[in-house]
Amino acid sequence: MGVGGCLVVPWRCLVVLCLRLLFLVPAGVPVRSGDATFPKAMDNVTVRQGESATLRCSVDNRVTRVAWLNRSSILYAGNDKWCLDPRVVLMSNTKTEYSIQIRDVDVYDEGPYTCSVQTDNHPKTSRVHLIVQVSPKIVEISSDISINEGGNISLTCIATGRPDPTITWRHISPKAVGFVSEDEYLEITGITREQSGEYECSASNDVAAPVVRRVKVTVNYPPYISDAKSTGVPVGQKGILQCEASAVPAAEFQWYKDDKRLVEGQKGVKVESKAFFSRLTFFNVSEQDYGNYTCVASNKLGNTNVSIILYDLMRHILDLPIKTPRAYRKPAQVTPSPRVHLCVPDTWLSAAQYAVIAEASTTLGLVGFLFSPLPLW
Repeated sequence: MGVGGCLVVPWRCLVVLCLRLLFLVPAGVPVRSGDATFPKAMDNVTVRQGESATLRCSVDNRVTRVAWLNRSSILYAGNDKWCLDPRVVLMSNTKTEYSIQIRDVDVYDEGPYTCSVQTDNHPKTSRVHLIVQVSPKIVEISSDISINEGGNISLTCIATGRPDPTITWRHISPKAVGFVSEDEYLEITGITREQSGEYECSASNDVAAPVVRRVKVTVNYPPYISDAKSTGVPVGQKGILQCEASAVPAAEFQWYKDDKRLVEGQKGVKVESKAFFSRLTFFNVSEQDYGNYTCVASNKLGNTNVSIILYDLMRHILDLPIKTPRAYRKPAQVTPSPRVHLCVPDTWLSAAQYAVIAEASTTLGLVGFLFSPLPLW
């Protein structure tokens, strides 16, 4: 339904008025707006939804009567308004121009409009087409989804607009490159954990800024332990065993020594678990604490475990073969720096710890005790 709707008046007056206007709307061949033939309307008018559209028709002093029509409905005849739509107003009725304005334009206003004039008893018409553009709007989009790794998903994004918007999907991820789909539908088969995250649907048609909506895709997978290292700690010191695992949903952790489960609150031991790691802390390591520990990570999709050893650092060092730095032929003459690196894999000792080890080595008669005068970075 476009602009239109004749004003309701007594039927006799209506008959008279219609007869007077018959000659303004002949059944002859219309004159295109691009023709030089009089009258001349403007070219096609393009406006955005909600804006105002002004329709102009050029006239001269030969014109005796003039009117604007929308399809078969008379909008204005001279200065008289024939339509009921309050959005339509007369802008100009001069010797050179006859124009109307349609305010707050909507899509149903789109279509042909005709300027009809009477001059020297020869009616002529000129037509202009109103084009209404509409900003893109996403009217339907998939909800957030959770799926197990290896499954298939289909995401949907439906948008409206004039002209029809272009729809694109992209994966919001540092590793993603470019668009993953240029269609309303995004299909992913055999989904992997790397494909989890947010997917953004964008709808654009150059009428306004693109509109975007996002869908969160959660890919569930069983735990796998990414990091766990055995640790050496002297008796009486604080020791920490840590186990890191990746999983969706987040893994639950359990610690075992032999077949006995360790729980929070056990004397001298603290069990601390977060989303992606679990830590076992010994506040005062004793001989009984040394041994093999098992970290178990599990969720609804499965479980995995790893063995970690808490060992006596002093005994481990003393059990190593004696190595003398090549730069020194007399190890007893080498004075270590305040902090030195002993030849123990991934182990740094302070000067105080070195003194304890040096004293132990002397007691055991290990004159050529190993160390390297490398600074601790």
